[in-house]
Amino acid sequence: MNSIKSIKEIKEIRNRLKQENKKVVFTNGCFDLIHSGHVDYLVKAKELGDILIVALNSDQSVKRIKGDKRPILKQEERAFIVSNLKPVDYVTFFEEDTPAEIINELLPDILVKGADWSIDKIVGRDIVEANGGKVQTITFVNDQSTSKIIQLIKDRF
Repeated sequence: MNSIKSIKEIKEIRNRLKQENKKVVFTNGCFDLIHSGHVDYLVKAKELGDILIVALNSDQSVKRIKGDKRPILKQEERAFIVSNLKPVDYVTFFEEDTPAEIINELLPDILVKGADWSIDKIVGRDIVEANGGKVQTITFVNDQSTSKIIQLIKDRF
């Protein structure tokens, strides 16, 4: 089963899951160069509900946020990797710099971000809470990041 879907398909799936009373967890990010921190984060996010939807920043969105040298992996590769991680049920993309629009369309039951975000700064919090959902942060277990991996490679090679 292909779990990489368009936003339109994700919306249809979300509506079906709502009718089935499934708790939908949503998170987003670049997920460039997958590392143990990403995997731990996604495992913990999935534990909060029945279905985990991950929205990936498109390549253009990553470039605007992280700079011209990013992403390292193209969005199709990032989506393939993320969609094949055990906790992830569906993957989609968003073009904007923030996920506000897709959050507004999906209205997840639980919106998840890393604990490096304070709750009041999480994009979409107001939308999710206004619709009866919850917003949660997940503490990172290690000090890993894609930027640190890139720097390590540059330093060593």
